[in-house]
Amino acid sequence: MQTGQKGKGGMPMNQKGLAAKLVKLNHITHKIVLFIAQASILAMVAIVTLTVILRYCFNTGLSWAEEVPRLLVTVFAFIACAIGVRDHMHVAVNAIYNKFPVGGKVRKALDVLTDVVVLLCGLFMLYTGGARTMKLFSMPGTLPITGISTAWQYLPIPVAGFVMSFDSILFLTGIISRDDLLYSEKEIDYTDVAALKEMEKKEDEHK
Repeated sequence: MQTGQKGKGGMPMNQKGLAAKLVKLNHITHKIVLFIAQASILAMVAIVTLTVILRYCFNTGLSWAEEVPRLLVTVFAFIACAIGVRDHMHVAVNAIYNKFPVGGKVRKALDVLTDVVVLLCGLFMLYTGGARTMKLFSMPGTLPITGISTAWQYLPIPVAGFVMSFDSILFLTGIISRDDLLYSEKEIDYTDVAALKEMEKKEDEHK
């Protein structure tokens, strides 16, 4: 019986191809959500600034200037939450984590536990938020001034849940390394003595 060809690292070629496609899809997904987050915060700042100028300089305003920024801040908050998962940028208490050696079994186990918890949260957001959003889209309820469906207020929840779940699955399966960062540089681990000595050695060589 003929088996599939294997590439470097013993992984079958078809699996490597699938992994590469998933990584590419992950990067594209994050480009999209990053654009949405940036557009939301810029639009929100622009609307609030315009409202202040109109109110204090021309004694007028925009009727929808309260509802739309409120909607945009919801979009930004949940999308930014999902983005933070990708590069591990959320606030974390590392007092216990840093007591264990870098690359050791305990740290790896804690990393896996973190990814599992994030995955469960993401799936919960995807399921409950998606169900709520679909239910609201089928109902006639709208925001009082803009007339926008109230479902749009809840849509960012399942979107963020999907992105968080997608990232966590790729971390857990090893398709994406925890050191593969999209938005930030790798944080220096000051408990890694060997890494610090290597960094000091490189700095001395440049002097």
